[in-house]
Amino acid sequence: MNSLPPLPDWRSVFDFSLHPLELMLRGSVMYWLLFLMFRFVLRRDAGSIGLADVLLLVLIADASQNAMAGEYRSLGDGVVLVATIAVWNWVIDWAGYRNAWLQRFLQAPSTLLVRDGRVLQVNLRRELITRDELMSALHREGLTQLEQVARAWMESDGSITVVPRD
Repeated sequence: MNSLPPLPDWRSVFDFSLHPLELMLRGSVMYWLLFLMFRFVLRRDAGSIGLADVLLLVLIADASQNAMAGEYRSLGDGVVLVATIAVWNWVIDWAGYRNAWLQRFLQAPSTLLVRDGRVLQVNLRRELITRDELMSALHREGLTQLEQVARAWMESDGSITVVPRD
């Protein structure tokens, strides 16, 4: 005969194990640390999803997992942490929309890779793009030679935009 475990103390399930302000501080510090690290180390968004979106998903997944698995002593801890992370994501999006300077800071600038059929090797090196990767992007646009390219840029989302010559 299987015996069931005792029922939990329901009050402890919803009590905070840490002060909500401490949770907000922890969430804020981790969000900004990871955001700045990704912004200045990786310098590109992952595919077509924005950097802040990826960061939001990762942090919320971890915070929610801890709340659901019981790493925190209560669900309230996880709820406050997830809400803090989500609010920071919204604030950054809103502030970037309202302020052009902040938008430039939050989004990596485009980098010119090819000008008038000539590869800008310094910029390729800065973006860690090989000549083969550049040529592959040109081939996707139906171009086979560099001389056919007026301009090519590495965009903030990591894609390469190509403008062919007339």
